[in-house]
Amino acid sequence: MELTRWAYALSESLLSAPLPRRWAHSLGVAERARSLAPILGADAELLEASAVLHDIGYAPSIATTGFHPLDGARFLRHTEHADERVVSLVAHHSCAVLEAEERGLQHDLETEFAQERLELRDALTFCDMTTTPYGQLTTPTARLAEIVQRYGPDTLVGRFIQRATPEMHSAVHRVERRLAESAPGGQPM
Repeated sequence: MELTRWAYALSESLLSAPLPRRWAHSLGVAERARSLAPILGADAELLEASAVLHDIGYAPSIATTGFHPLDGARFLRHTEHADERVVSLVAHHSCAVLEAEERGLQHDLETEFAQERLELRDALTFCDMTTTPYGQLTTPTARLAEIVQRYGPDTLVGRFIQRATPEMHSAVHRVERRLAESAPGGQPM
């Protein structure tokens, strides 16, 4: 509980006033993370903390490169001395390596931050891609379409999202399968 309390307080301090919609999204992503506790076991708190922190790199007070996964992870590591697993999940959330490639920052991301195991990266992607900008539940298809529409299909973010869509859907399906299998009498979908 101490990790999540710290994470919520930090995220709120960075996002709630300057970026209230981003703060609402982060709260929604963290709520989705709590819903995955049955398949996460000992990593449930780690995922929830990472979920509420995943977008802190947008905060004007810490944004330096304009690439929020990298800015957030650097801040967590160098200023907050955060748990390296949290740092890793923030750095690599939601197929960040593909956006880093678009931005010419892939080398920085990959050399500075190790990747957490696939099951946790999938879980954070699932939470992010099933939460609207306002923190409400949505489908991955609707969420991805909303991002492309908001940024435009020919923008850097629009191109990244279109490239990442198959992997994002795969991550969501892997999590849904794990949830189904963990349910009483669960069978793979």
